[in-house]
Amino acid sequence: MTSAMIDLYCPKCGARYSADERRQLCTFEGAPLLVDYDLAKAAKTMTKASLAGREPSMWRYSELSPLRDPAARVSLGEMMTPIIDLPRLSQKYGIALSLKDEALLPTGSFKARGAAVGVSRAKELGVTELAMPTNGNAGGAWGAYAARAGIRAHVIIPQGAPAVNRLEAVMTGADVRLIDGLISDAGRVVAKEVAEHGWYDASTLKEPYRIEGKKTIGLELAEQFGWDVPDAIVYPTGGGVGLIGIDKALRELYAMGLIGPRMPKMIAVQASGCAPIVKAFDEGAKESVMWQNAHSVAFGVNVPKALGDFLVLESIARTGGAAVAVEDDELLERQREISAAEGVFVCPEGGAVLAGALALLRRGVIQPGDRVLLINTATGLKYPDIPYATPPFVERQGA
Repeated sequence: MTSAMIDLYCPKCGARYSADERRQLCTFEGAPLLVDYDLAKAAKTMTKASLAGREPSMWRYSELSPLRDPAARVSLGEMMTPIIDLPRLSQKYGIALSLKDEALLPTGSFKARGAAVGVSRAKELGVTELAMPTNGNAGGAWGAYAARAGIRAHVIIPQGAPAVNRLEAVMTGADVRLIDGLISDAGRVVAKEVAEHGWYDASTLKEPYRIEGKKTIGLELAEQFGWDVPDAIVYPTGGGVGLIGIDKALRELYAMGLIGPRMPKMIAVQASGCAPIVKAFDEGAKESVMWQNAHSVAFGVNVPKALGDFLVLESIARTGGAAVAVEDDELLERQREISAAEGVFVCPEGGAVLAGALALLRRGVIQPGDRVLLINTATGLKYPDIPYATPPFVERQGA
């Protein structure tokens, strides 16, 4: 049950790089690097029967993990997150809705997956300091795992990011600095300081291993669906690493003979105030352009330009999926609807995926009766400053 990792490759030009050296982007294209595996080798030991006896965590897929030495694993107790059926909403809307709840991971969000694997590989490669921009959840997660690994983390966060996430990064001992701007502005600060100090750049898709952690969402859901896949997977898309990772995982499982050729429609949901991938999809473009004046209460999708946008758009096109933008008012309404109808306090981005699914149901991209999996990326408890509508509190009189 050892890693079947071979090397790294550029998805644009095909250039190959050693996985046993620190690598960031393709030298020729400046594109993200992806991990390649010997899938025939992995298939010999990663079987349905063998998985039945393994630990119920994201580390159970060791053959498809980039970690060479299991002793380098940096863990805070990651679990396989549950898929929760949404029966009331399914009956209401006529589609079989379920939700994969990433809120139950350490640090309260799906970012724990990427941080666990990314920090583990950084440790294995001898990294002692790393830097990254973040909209919030990633900074808290990478701060926590870096602390666990004994790595110094430098985190640059926009001032508008949720206060809980800023606090989380501070409490884990990271060097946290706020900037007046967006995550793209924070990224420019990180790039400058990485060049000056030689730190490891842990920005989204500027190292190859965060995506391998996010990929475990796809590995888990295939197993949880009985080695089948839903008809559509709806993902809140900022940097898009999770969507790319899920797609990568399912294609690897197919190559290993663990699932059939049918793939779910990959659906990217963005906010109307920041929808570069939706615009590119609508125009038939292969890459997005920088979105001006980006804004949304769903801070996780407030990314004006994603480095891996071309991979998101390829995944959507390959699977017959779609990209859709929703208004802030609607995503907040759907956030409350999920929470009130099904008892799961999702994050604003979790509300966005329901809003996006319903928009595509109206358009006919999602069909009545389809099995639709929503990805909730974090707990709603991390967003106390969101301008929710005033809840119907009742003041009790007397003692």
